Amino acid sequence: MNDVIHALSERITNLSKLFLELTESERQFKTDPNKWSKKEILGHLIDSAQTNIRRLVLAQYQEKANIVYNQNIWVKAADYQNYDSQDLCDLWVLLNKHFCIILKNMPVENYATLIDWGSEKPDLVTVSYLVHDYVVHMDNHIKQMNIF
Repeated sequence: MNDVIHALSERITNLSKLFLELTESERQFKTDPNKWSKKEILGHLIDSAQTNIRRLVLAQYQEKANIVYNQNIWVKAADYQNYDSQDLCDLWVLLNKHFCIILKNMPVENYATLIDWGSEKPDLVTVSYLVHDYVVHMDNHIKQMNIF
């Protein structure tokens, strides 16, 4: 998992710097009223970090824990569009550092623990899969933000 920790550390450094170099209007701009702004995308990544941190912790003692979330409701509830940009970025950075610490401390045997991330029916994945997918998911949204 050191590869994932290293990859996340790079993203933490690069994305936080580039995000804060944008103007507020660039962070809030929406290409379409039904699409997320860069701030809302970062907010979604905060929600993803929180959800996956919970999954990692539960995997320490509970097999097949079911943890799902409705991303649109979470983004709307937090009102990331109007969130202070520095606070938003700091929260994303700290949650991802926390994710890395939990991952670093996780016993290797727990990488095979099954997590259920299915919302309508069971969808079991290993912690190892979840962790690698977390980075892929983040990269997809970073590309969507178009700031690298």
